[in-house]
Amino acid sequence: MSHQSDSLHKPCGQIKGQGLKTQKPHPRVMELIMRLRQIVNEYILQLESRHQQEELQQEKQQHSQNIRDQEAILVHLMCEVVNLLHSGASSSLELQLPQLSQDSRGDAGGGQQAQSSREPDQLSHQLRDLKTAFISCDLSNRGIDVSALYQSNFQDFIAYQGDKYHEDKNTLGFINLGLSENKLCIDLLTERLSRSDMNYIDDDLLQYPDWRGHAFLREEVARFLTYYCKAPERLDPENVVVLNSCLSVFLTLTMVLCDPGDAFLIPTPFYSGFSLTSDLYSKVELIHVHLQSKITEANTQPFQLTVDKLEKAMVEAKFKRKKVRGLVLTNPNNPLGDIYSQDSLKEYLEFAKRHNLHVIIDEIYMLSVFRASIPFHSVLGMESLPDPNRTHVIWGTSKSFGISGFRFGTLYTHNKEVASAVGTFGFLHSISGITQHKLCRLLQDREWIEKVYLPTNRSRMQEAHRYITNNLKTMKVPFLNCGSGLYIWVNLKEYLDPCTFEEEQLLYRRFLDHKLLLAPGKACKCKEPGWFRLTFTDKPQRLEVAMERFSEVLANVKQDWVEVQLADAMAEIVSSPVHQAASSSSSGYSLENFDPFYF
Repeated sequence: MSHQSDSLHKPCGQIKGQGLKTQKPHPRVMELIMRLRQIVNEYILQLESRHQQEELQQEKQQHSQNIRDQEAILVHLMCEVVNLLHSGASSSLELQLPQLSQDSRGDAGGGQQAQSSREPDQLSHQLRDLKTAFISCDLSNRGIDVSALYQSNFQDFIAYQGDKYHEDKNTLGFINLGLSENKLCIDLLTERLSRSDMNYIDDDLLQYPDWRGHAFLREEVARFLTYYCKAPERLDPENVVVLNSCLSVFLTLTMVLCDPGDAFLIPTPFYSGFSLTSDLYSKVELIHVHLQSKITEANTQPFQLTVDKLEKAMVEAKFKRKKVRGLVLTNPNNPLGDIYSQDSLKEYLEFAKRHNLHVIIDEIYMLSVFRASIPFHSVLGMESLPDPNRTHVIWGTSKSFGISGFRFGTLYTHNKEVASAVGTFGFLHSISGITQHKLCRLLQDREWIEKVYLPTNRSRMQEAHRYITNNLKTMKVPFLNCGSGLYIWVNLKEYLDPCTFEEEQLLYRRFLDHKLLLAPGKACKCKEPGWFRLTFTDKPQRLEVAMERFSEVLANVKQDWVEVQLADAMAEIVSSPVHQAASSSSSGYSLENFDPFYF
């Protein structure tokens, strides 16, 4: 951990129109959550009962209708929670919750006290819109799940897309330090992608490609990975599959290696996209191997992954009758930024072999190591893999090359059967031929990569990382001080009171209210509340404004606590016998003359 004892900065600037304070849960929100819990429990009971009565067709039909009724109420309630919490967090007004009808409110108490600020006709219109949008649109159960997933995961990103910060045109717009994107070398990439060799079109590029990717790109990817992964022998282009993002590669691997309900072990915290895709497509369970920040005899560094923890997770999974098919790793790690040693990698792979597990290892950040003292070791560079047929590597250009808009991800596996199965998904997840040509030309230009791009990118990453970490040290904010990745894992537990995930979400919303997006630890399935991922690979001017907003939010949290403490102290003084006696005396002493700052 890096930590300094300097005092907090005062806010560098005030963002006008931003004033949302942290609020305790609204009584009506708590009422709605309690009712939502009740509906979920009833729904689960209905499902359990259905399995016991399948042989009775008539009862089953009636039962299915009951389930559909429960689902309608459940979706209705969930949509209200999402929309109302979002609207409440997006303004400086206190969250107002509309009244629920008696049939959707049940017997929850306190419902009559909390009145809505909206007129009854406005409320009815809003509820009708909700039903039309989410219940009466003929979505399947799977469609409802997808819609809920969209609502819960992308609303803030959509708000950012519609209101981006711009140095001249929109200085009060959102700055997104929650998204892992590298914007430091856009100038270099723009120049390189504008050269004449990029502007090439022929018949093949305009037609359907080989679903695994054009042969010319797969050959170049094999050469590229052979060189940068330091592979002991030339990698085979027939083992390469090209799809439209690393997440597409991941989800297709889960599809071809698992059946619905199977599981993968995955250390936490981890990249939130893994959860999203496994839920959205393959229905593969991710069993969390929780790591902790505290340094102990068993943990010589924060969030350390050991084989003992993997073995324990495996035993617990077997006890719960889970069918574990594999292990998912990211190296360099996202969101921690650390790098697995070669010895550790070998231990993880040997553990997987003992249990006949596949290993999916995402190495997308392998060229985003900016501290030379920390070497990166690719599994493709190992002299011998414990189980080569069950080891599958993911890589792409989105992070290190800052071209996430190209939508390129690649798989390298020694298992030709897996490569063939994953390649089939290119029918749905391939990249345009023109983009494949540009990617091939970019990866072929080794001189530009080695002499221009990588040195400049590394230097700019070091400078940006130094700027952010110096600010964090000045504000006495602890962080994990690693030398790779596009982000910093920041510890803001001190600003949570109490230290819970509810308070973490409220702090996240404070940042959002100041038009600053960060990634909260809960999204990465971190077991400990209070951690945030902060991306530092942005332009210097935006980083400066972002850190002003960051500092202002933390200062506001501290100020709120001071005000609460002063109010409590005043209340205690007012209620004390000494004050009551003084107030009843004729001395003329009055609390109105009392200055709390001299107390």
